[in-house]
Amino acid sequence: MTFQESETVELKAIVVEDIKKEIIAFANGKGGKLYIGVRNDGTVSGLDDPDRASLQVSNMVRDAIKPDLTMFLHYETLTVGEKKIVAIDVQQGTERPYYIAKKGLRPEGVYVRQGYSSVPATNAMIRHMIKETDGDHFEEMRSMEQDLTFESAGKEFADRNIQFGQAQMKTLGIMTQDGVYTNLGLLLSDQCVHTIKAAVFEGTNQNQFKDRKEFTGSLFRQMDDVYDFIDFRNQIHSSFEKLRRIDRRDYPEAAIRESLLNLLIHREYAFRASSFISIYTDRIEFTSIGGLVSGVTVKDVTMGISVCRNVKLANIFYRLELIEAYGTGILKIMDAYEGSGLMPKIETSDHAFKIILPNLNTKTEGSYSEDSRSSTGEEKVVALAKEQGSVTRKEVETLLGIGQTTSGRLLKQMVENGLVVRKGKGKNTHYCLSK
Repeated sequence: MTFQESETVELKAIVVEDIKKEIIAFANGKGGKLYIGVRNDGTVSGLDDPDRASLQVSNMVRDAIKPDLTMFLHYETLTVGEKKIVAIDVQQGTERPYYIAKKGLRPEGVYVRQGYSSVPATNAMIRHMIKETDGDHFEEMRSMEQDLTFESAGKEFADRNIQFGQAQMKTLGIMTQDGVYTNLGLLLSDQCVHTIKAAVFEGTNQNQFKDRKEFTGSLFRQMDDVYDFIDFRNQIHSSFEKLRRIDRRDYPEAAIRESLLNLLIHREYAFRASSFISIYTDRIEFTSIGGLVSGVTVKDVTMGISVCRNVKLANIFYRLELIEAYGTGILKIMDAYEGSGLMPKIETSDHAFKIILPNLNTKTEGSYSEDSRSSTGEEKVVALAKEQGSVTRKEVETLLGIGQTTSGRLLKQMVENGLVVRKGKGKNTHYCLSK
């Protein structure tokens, strides 16, 4: 019997730590044979105690290699001449990639066979094996990062008095039954690699930045931090209806909340690109990676039909009462604008989904409404000036229910048209009818 190393044969004189790499490489490939008691050149050196060598390898495989590979190994003691050797038949595993437990699903822990050697797998190879084994459902696939912590997630569960131990993680799909973290676990961990970028612009285009920030960490932390970032900039504007003061924020809080949750839950996490939130003077745009799920149209979405891309992630948000039910988010966004005269817009492409929320106060502060532009608004100002002898800008604001900028523009136009005359300075500024 002759021995020679090849793509499917490895020779070792004694049991050494490197045997783990060879077994992993065979299991991740097409399988192979490992002979212990045979030198690299094919010379049979033999073993004094082949049973002990088999037990050493068996313990090594059980304790140091993940997932469990023991069922794919077969041990046999052979006699060659007068010497005994151990032959280990390694079959291709069904839960690839296999890896050294202490090093995780990274190139330094995953090995493949290349020629006569076992070498570290590339990230692309690891992802390919995971996809082949786990299927194409991102959140269910094993995460390549296994050194995860869950401080933010733990707090979110604790705030709602929901247990968050290993048993719950396995039930929710955060880790497999073998204790391996999934991509869903990665999303909720403090080490989440996906981010949200937010930017505030001066005006209605991207010519000039006012502020920008990238949000990292667990999706729960990103959710809270991004909401605070937007809420701080969601200004309150006041108007008057007769003597009644009405305060209105630029954007309905319900619409902001649902748009942000949509951004987090429905994006395509198989892509590493960030989600974007762009804040302009007249709108906010929430842009997530991944278009609509195949077969779903924008009309379907606006009718409340939802086909969830990340079912397990949505289920966790549902359990934490962050969402009420699938498919209601877009309807809540639309309802938040009911009666305002403005409506949110949805834009999609093959790889992106965008929700555009209009600023409710743009018409009031940026340009006055049709009513105040019309002769009816001017006639009301003229009538008040005739009754009182003069009017102030503040009185015009109250009379027409418009803001400071709008009332100033209206009075300026009335001066230019010769309807009123400006008198006084500063706080004493008032407007009288032209003679």
